[in-house]
Amino acid sequence: MFARSPVLNQSGPTEFVFRGFTTVPEFQVLLFLLFLLLYLLILCGNTAIIWVVCTHSSLRTPMYFFLCNLSFLEICYTSVVVPLMLSNIWGARKPIPLAGCGAQMFFFVTLGSTDCFLLAVMAYDRYVAICHPLHYTLIMTQRLCVQMVVCAVGLALLLSLQLTALIFTLPFCGHRREINHFLCDVPPVLRLACADIRVHQAVLYVVGILVLTVPFLLICVSYVFIASAILRIRSAEGRRRAFSTCSSHLTVVLLQYGCCSLVYLRPRSSTSEDEDRHIALVYTFVTPLLNPLIYTLRNKDVKGALRNAVLGKAASEAS
Repeated sequence: MFARSPVLNQSGPTEFVFRGFTTVPEFQVLLFLLFLLLYLLILCGNTAIIWVVCTHSSLRTPMYFFLCNLSFLEICYTSVVVPLMLSNIWGARKPIPLAGCGAQMFFFVTLGSTDCFLLAVMAYDRYVAICHPLHYTLIMTQRLCVQMVVCAVGLALLLSLQLTALIFTLPFCGHRREINHFLCDVPPVLRLACADIRVHQAVLYVVGILVLTVPFLLICVSYVFIASAILRIRSAEGRRRAFSTCSSHLTVVLLQYGCCSLVYLRPRSSTSEDEDRHIALVYTFVTPLLNPLIYTLRNKDVKGALRNAVLGKAASEAS
């Protein structure tokens, strides 16, 4: 089943179109401006984190290395979806060819899966930092950090390639089919197939478990050990500092895994296409936007680095 090559079915339609959010021109303009603003904020916020981490030697630690990679993923993740989405909101709906839909699905699933795996890696980093602080630098070496990121990307690529290839061997009846979504996500595209999709849905659940459930369980186990270690810290200040280093990550984890699980792990009989589309807006816009906000507003190291960078630039311009 997984050995089939990603050859697009040529007997199906040549293109898809996305269902619009509204047909009222005034609302289209408002939605376009709103989503454009959110997209620009995502780009600016995550680019700022990458710039701060790369330019400040005090932030060259495993935790910020992973945070930098997470921000880069968020930029790529939203850029796969939002520009095409904006072009369809503004003016007439533009069709996307079958190959283009397959490419968008592949990159979307790859980047989203890598995001989930990376959050699990970041939980392991926090576990080592809090439960084994004396051995932290010996365990979390630069080589290990790079290897874990490469493994996350490699596993995501493998799962995404197999899933996308399997879906696009299905027949899609008709010349132009409407997707009730703003991107070529897996569930809405599966609904358009004119064939038995029970095997494909089963494969989707398996991939969902590997990408969402397994990493989330590993994160939960990590935080059980972390919580146990924090409770053993005698000073209130020490407990507060240890908890503050984990709370930002935990907030992002709950938001990301919660929304994705609602779309990919719920039984099809209990979901609706409109619900899936609304939830997808959360992990397309809200999570990538909150990542830089959460990690900067709740992290004094990043806030200090940003403040020093702004003050330093202002001082250089004044002189």
